Amino acid sequence: MIPSSRLKVLVDAPPRPGARYVLYWMQQSQRAGGNPALEYAVEQANALKLPLLVCFGLAAFPEANARHYDFMLRGLAEVERALAARGIGFVIRKRPPHELVRELAADAALVVADRGYLRIQRAWRERLAEGLARRLVQVEGDVVVPVEAASNKHEYAARTIRPKLHRLWDDYLHPLAERPVNHPALGLRVAGDVDLSKVDAVLAGLKIDRSVPPVRRFAAGEGAARAALAAFLDRGLARYEADRSRPEAGAVSHLSPYLHFGQISPVEIALAVREAGVVSGVATYLEELIVRRELAMNHAFQAPAYDRYEVLPEWARQTLADHASDPRPHLYTRDQFEAAETHDSYWNAAMLEMRATGYMHNRLRMYWGKKILHWSASPEEAWETALALNNRWFLDGRDPNSFTNVGWLFGLHDRPWGPQPVFGTVRSMGPNTFKKFDAEAYVRQVRALADAEAV
Repeated sequence: MIPSSRLKVLVDAPPRPGARYVLYWMQQSQRAGGNPALEYAVEQANALKLPLLVCFGLAAFPEANARHYDFMLRGLAEVERALAARGIGFVIRKRPPHELVRELAADAALVVADRGYLRIQRAWRERLAEGLARRLVQVEGDVVVPVEAASNKHEYAARTIRPKLHRLWDDYLHPLAERPVNHPALGLRVAGDVDLSKVDAVLAGLKIDRSVPPVRRFAAGEGAARAALAAFLDRGLARYEADRSRPEAGAVSHLSPYLHFGQISPVEIALAVREAGVVSGVATYLEELIVRRELAMNHAFQAPAYDRYEVLPEWARQTLADHASDPRPHLYTRDQFEAAETHDSYWNAAMLEMRATGYMHNRLRMYWGKKILHWSASPEEAWETALALNNRWFLDGRDPNSFTNVGWLFGLHDRPWGPQPVFGTVRSMGPNTFKKFDAEAYVRQVRALADAEAV
């Protein structure tokens, strides 16, 4: 049974009689398996003796480029095939999602939607709900613990939300059974205008930034996500406790792109990790997957200005302002940072990994961002640079977790430390970072990865 705390009625109306189908608007949860919104929609369709139609609106998303659209579309192509195998209809059109859903809702008994936390995702749902003469139910499926069940306030740090999540997460860590589809959608004949069997052609027809190319390092879709999870359970989890902070060790899961696009459920990951038969690493990994990630969801939900400098805690903004005139050891522009043209070969390697593959190990992400603050003319300029590069190059950029990570660089979810030039009491990072792992091995790995992308 899907917990009622995952459900929120956005428009309270009875199901419309004489409808052709139940409509599920898929947007955040881009998967056919482990998807509470999809399974809830199947339940509703079965109860009403109707087929289920899933729709997806392909629209402009702020700062998304060819790298992001390629990954998303290839994942959706897999979703389309999986839904067809279950007898579920799927339609994708080049339309703002709320407009497409409103149009298709004319023939729907009710509408089911998944949930996103960013401003644009919330605005789509709010616009759809305005004047919609259909029942609209939102199902929250991309966190373990629903955000409002976990906390009703903006949490200060991981230590404040951790006990709340620990108390609740066992209530939500249960496998999600796939419901039978009693009324196949074979005869619906609702046409789309996007052919997911020809992703390259679809990309060529989109008005998007093509200067950031797709990557080979990460294959898209549910199958690739589960393969990455299986590889982590087999080769990484047992070493995670000891080696997770060593970028060259290959002990992390590399699941963040799949979580960003909703191509795998965090509940599925958590259950697989807990059932892997490994003692070491489980608690530490669940801390990252649930506590840290869902702290980020709390931040995006409770602080709608999550992408603005003003969202930082007052103490952090004040100390950075107090040290804004401190001499910088080096000064670089955004273009120089983006081109990896700094004096620091390790920082440049991290930037190269980001540009070439859309990924960077979390320890290097922290160093990367802290040095942008250290080497920019002002903290505000550093914020704009870090956020712009984050959103442009990372596959998992433009995400609550990613926005929160950028905020942490400037003091969000942290505490004051001993004062330093430029940083004030915001935590700094320096050369000691590279004494904790084999930095030269990391540089060699990045060069090999970049060469593989260039082939």
